[in-house]
Amino acid sequence: MNPALIRLLQLSDPALPVGGFSHSAGLETYVQLGIVKDTSTAEAFVRGMLSQNIHFTDAALVSLACDAVTTMQLDAIRQLDDLCTAVKLPKEMRLASQKLGVRLIKIFQPVCNNELLNQYATAIQEKKLTGHYCIAFGIIAGALQISKADALTGFYYNAAAGFVTNSVKLVPLSQQAGQELLFSLQPLIIQLVQSNLQPDKEMIGVCCPGFDIRSMQHEQLYSRLYMS
Repeated sequence: MNPALIRLLQLSDPALPVGGFSHSAGLETYVQLGIVKDTSTAEAFVRGMLSQNIHFTDAALVSLACDAVTTMQLDAIRQLDDLCTAVKLPKEMRLASQKLGVRLIKIFQPVCNNELLNQYATAIQEKKLTGHYCIAFGIIAGALQISKADALTGFYYNAAAGFVTNSVKLVPLSQQAGQELLFSLQPLIIQLVQSNLQPDKEMIGVCCPGFDIRSMQHEQLYSRLYMS
């Protein structure tokens, strides 16, 4: 029995009450424009988000945050927090990352008893740092003694499950099609996790203009079901 597995399941649970269900990461724009309209286009969106966006931003920052926990480097966390704010160009995406991160910390801080997490939370409360979901996820995973590979796997799965769930609702897709799509993403997730174990810091924030533009356009949609 591995207690870290149970902790990972809770940390990466898509139903965790942090508000992730209210964010589409720009998918709503793609659907309204008719770009994402069926199973194949939904799959292209999810694969693109995982491999071209999250891979070079949030997941890389999760990996580096996990490293910072092992050395208890608050300065490293400060730099990652500032970097995350800088690479999230759409306003709604920055706000979403902050809201999800703060809520995640509120859930796990009482049970983690980790000094680095406490210092991060204090800096956020004092408005010295923004607070981002991916960084909080990495710190908490390290504090819960979840291996980096497992933490990244849970992070990617959480993101993929969220995108698929939103696709089922917005396109819409059948529940069966959604589960088959999520299952098909497993090899990609394994590949991305391996790549992110030692992320190239120079590649963080690689530009994904299409995703950023659609996220920015989301702010001006006539009708919206999602906050981002």
